[in-house]
Amino acid sequence: MRARFDYGGCAVMVVGGTSGINLGIAGAFADAGARVGVASRRREKVDAAVAVLSREGRPAFGAVFDVRDADAVEAGIAGFAAEAGPIDVLVSGAAGNFPALARDLSPNGFKAVVDIDLLGTFHVMRAAYPHMRRPGGSLINVSAPQAQVAMAMQVHVCAAKAGVDMVTRCLALEWGPEGLRVNGVVPGPIDGTEGMARLAPTDEIRARVARGVPMGRLGSAAEVAAACLFLGSEAAGYVNGAILPADGGWLVNGAPLA
Repeated sequence: MRARFDYGGCAVMVVGGTSGINLGIAGAFADAGARVGVASRRREKVDAAVAVLSREGRPAFGAVFDVRDADAVEAGIAGFAAEAGPIDVLVSGAAGNFPALARDLSPNGFKAVVDIDLLGTFHVMRAAYPHMRRPGGSLINVSAPQAQVAMAMQVHVCAAKAGVDMVTRCLALEWGPEGLRVNGVVPGPIDGTEGMARLAPTDEIRARVARGVPMGRLGSAAEVAAACLFLGSEAAGYVNGAILPADGGWLVNGAPLA
């Protein structure tokens, strides 16, 4: 049985929602009836995503900003709220990643990922807060298995995403008394994504990764989106500070890549 969620009349923003898993999340909320906004730092990607999301006359909005720029994030989120109304759900999914051994990773390379993933998440959460500080608001951070499992060639991502999970928990603690929920979702190995292409570039490696998932297969962007639909809904009204894996049990098995 497929769970159905009704987001009619709701405003939902997905930061980083112009490609891959995040675009799938934005599309799922649009399909559920929400007025959806997406944001990215490239105008052409934002315009393309809005064109996809606005099919069949559905309302969709776009904002162009870099999550590393706090002032730009504030302006972009405020602009979406002005157009679409008070924000009900915000998903923060902007991320950076590239494989690199620690001995070869430059300080600037490490900093770039931390700035996008960790600092960017804080900027988005902080900017969204004044537009969502009421009972029922839901903030969702897209994390990664690297937050919980050490991986070779991923020291920068492991450090950044571990920080993202702690930001999620701290904000759940601080903002919960106002009725605002803050949770995280952890996609596992998701088929057809840029992340899988980088970490598992061959069919042989992809097959090994799939064998390491207790469910025996790679996941889909739609399955991650379903987790976000749940976390944003009244069905998750007492879920706060949770980091929800959508990974077929991959983390339980240690998230093996080989």
